[in-house]
Amino acid sequence: MFILGINAFHGDASACLIRNGDLVAAAEEERFRRIKHWAGFPTEAIRYCLAEAGIRLGDVTHVAVNQDSSANLGKKIAYTLLQRPDLGMVLDRIRNKRERAGVGDQLQRAFPDQVFSGQLHFIEHHRAHLSSAFHVSPFDEAVVVSVDGFGDFASGGWGVGRGIKIDIEDRVYFPHSLGIFYQALTQYLGFPHYGDEYKVMGLAPYGEPQYLEQMRQIVKLDTDGGYRLNLDYFRHHREKIDYEWDDGEPAVGMLFSPELARLLGPVRGIADPLEQRHRDIARSVQAMYEEAFFHLLNTLHARHKLDNIAIAGGCGMNSVANGKVTLSTPFRNVYVQSAAGDAGGAIGAAYSVWHELGGARGTRMDHAYWGPGFDDEQVRAVLNAHSRAIAAAGCNVEYIDDEDEICRRTAEVIANGQVVGWFQGRMEWGPRALGNRSILCDPRRADMKDILNLKIKRRESFRPFAPSILREAVPDWFELDGDVPFMMQVFPIRTEQRARIPAVTHVDGSGRLQTVHRETNPRYYRLIEAFRDISGVPMVLNTSFNENEPVVCLPEEALDCFLRTKMDLLVMGNFVVTRGEHR
Repeated sequence: MFILGINAFHGDASACLIRNGDLVAAAEEERFRRIKHWAGFPTEAIRYCLAEAGIRLGDVTHVAVNQDSSANLGKKIAYTLLQRPDLGMVLDRIRNKRERAGVGDQLQRAFPDQVFSGQLHFIEHHRAHLSSAFHVSPFDEAVVVSVDGFGDFASGGWGVGRGIKIDIEDRVYFPHSLGIFYQALTQYLGFPHYGDEYKVMGLAPYGEPQYLEQMRQIVKLDTDGGYRLNLDYFRHHREKIDYEWDDGEPAVGMLFSPELARLLGPVRGIADPLEQRHRDIARSVQAMYEEAFFHLLNTLHARHKLDNIAIAGGCGMNSVANGKVTLSTPFRNVYVQSAAGDAGGAIGAAYSVWHELGGARGTRMDHAYWGPGFDDEQVRAVLNAHSRAIAAAGCNVEYIDDEDEICRRTAEVIANGQVVGWFQGRMEWGPRALGNRSILCDPRRADMKDILNLKIKRRESFRPFAPSILREAVPDWFELDGDVPFMMQVFPIRTEQRARIPAVTHVDGSGRLQTVHRETNPRYYRLIEAFRDISGVPMVLNTSFNENEPVVCLPEEALDCFLRTKMDLLVMGNFVVTRGEHR
């Protein structure tokens, strides 16, 4: 049985395919369209998933979409009748509902020579999120939490997963939302683009929570573990907010009202300098989110007395808060899937259908390598096709049919302070580069952030870079021990180790780590081992292989990124591309 899961008409459009309960392929549409957070119908991601499985659309038994416009209908009607929101807002919702109902037509247009004769399923947004966290987790029983902006008129949902069943016990409904709170304050701080919340997370450690009392005027905590917004500070509940979700980068209009500026001071423009006030507000936003999030988690632990928790939803990408779960709550074991946000809803929709049909639990998702992969012959063809450009750039190409030699030589280059593009195996599922589409550097160099930003990244100086570390070395370098395979948790680095790895130590002494296992990525593990043997440090700096674009997917994109930036070395499969003269 093949089930195709889809996240469509929203940011991070994506698709996945499961076969008899086992994941075969998963990818975000942005990687193929080359537009960050691409929103719309994920035609190319679907095409890839079918090709990876070697099937056609007609072989798909079920299609599952992580949206159900009929969900929470009573809440929607009651809100409209009682609150009488702007007519444009209501018409927008109707238009969105029609788009989502047309999935069958979209499939037919995308695959005109193929016929889908299976069954179409619409899965409520937060049920899909909860499934995406629990059904691929290592837990047979766990509390499950989804927190995000909005989906199907709700911004959060939680319950308990046991075996193949998830019992949802409660939700937070429109217009209240922790995701909207964080997004609105992100806009207020001068970061207007979809997905910019991670910039506020990076900025927060540079400030103090001086505005926490003001934040508590914006977000109110309920005794049942839930949360509410003080709607005086927002627009989304009464006015038409401009949303762009069709065939391009998502765009969201201003969510906050003028009252927010009266509470916190003037809004920061996108080009305005960052002042200490902005840093303090960022820290206060993060502190308020954590206060509300841990209030919910502590309430759920007291109610269910379970040690395991699985987290999903857009707010599940808040790796800083995720890293504090075992410190701020009694939960002992945390699982966050590699695509915790809306992209991951494709997997949750597919598994919801699989288990509704009585399917058994599939294998645990302990790695994220579900995207396209390329063998050496495909890489060779790309290098040959671009041989003139490679020669014009003064580069040399070498084939090395010895993994130990590739890893040793690459580790030496990293240890010499150079920047390496590392393109291996299947592309990662989710927003993080996890050792297959990565740029790698020496974490020991205090100037490495500046070198990376000068050569390639050109991003804000306050944003940290992450360490990939051998799993067994975690307790020697971090104050917490745990498995973090998807870079979804931030841990404090041991005080005595921080000076040894300044390039991956954030201003507050933390690091957003990725634990690397020999079983799930043997070549990457071997590379880090080789670097450890040279340096005594069992980790490398790992950042995504891109330059202000989605992470590279194809060998052509990796080569182009290498040639147009100042990377020193490119390793694609067994091919090594070196510059004749380092720039």
